[in-house]
Amino acid sequence: MFARLALLVVAALKFGKLSGTLITMLISIGAYAMVFGWRYAVGIVAMLFLHEMGHYIAAVQRGLKVRLPMFIPFAFAWVTLEESPHDAETEAYIGLAGPLLGTVAAIGAYFLARNYDTTWLLAVAYTGFFINLINLIPLPPLDGGRVTTILSPRIWLLGVPIIGVLMWYHFSVILLVIAIMAGPHVFAALRFNPDDPAVKRYYDAVTPRTRWEYGLLYVGLIAFLGYMTNEVDHQLQGIHRPDAEQTQTDSV
Repeated sequence: MFARLALLVVAALKFGKLSGTLITMLISIGAYAMVFGWRYAVGIVAMLFLHEMGHYIAAVQRGLKVRLPMFIPFAFAWVTLEESPHDAETEAYIGLAGPLLGTVAAIGAYFLARNYDTTWLLAVAYTGFFINLINLIPLPPLDGGRVTTILSPRIWLLGVPIIGVLMWYHFSVILLVIAIMAGPHVFAALRFNPDDPAVKRYYDAVTPRTRWEYGLLYVGLIAFLGYMTNEVDHQLQGIHRPDAEQTQTDSV
């Protein structure tokens, strides 16, 4: 398998601007495959790719220069904006597009898993729902921080205890990196001055209706992802539990 991946990586060098995306995708698939198997590896990289393509498509729609996604195994994927959004609505639009397309992808994996009774695909769906949910924590550099910018940067302060609780219960290097990267944004939220001329220009085109629309969509997406993450987790536990009960019965 890894010999095939190496050949694919070499072949990907011929794709010009796509090379970086294809190579990092293949490396990520190889890394995940060593731990979880190749089918789950392909599935989770596809989930990450579609999430990032949501950002990419939204940025292109708004006329911003953006690079195709890149991947780091067991860490994250990202797209690079070569120019910053010029207003809060564009920032929120690009930030929300990733979780929206990522959620659609996870829903697709979920229904395929149910229709074909496929456990590994159900696990992919769970990971997709969970990743998009975590990304909506209201704290930059996560997508939730970009979306809640349209409401107020002060909402970012709510993300601090959420990250803290997650690190307390399940410490990970990724969460630590996110917390470090969030530091400057937290200080910016504390210093936020809505009367600053630059801030007024940034929010000039944002109407109360726009804030309500993004706010309701943001909260609704969190609620849906939270429900689906919990629901699919219970389904996965239910799949493994009968096997354990059957083993106990057989041993008796």
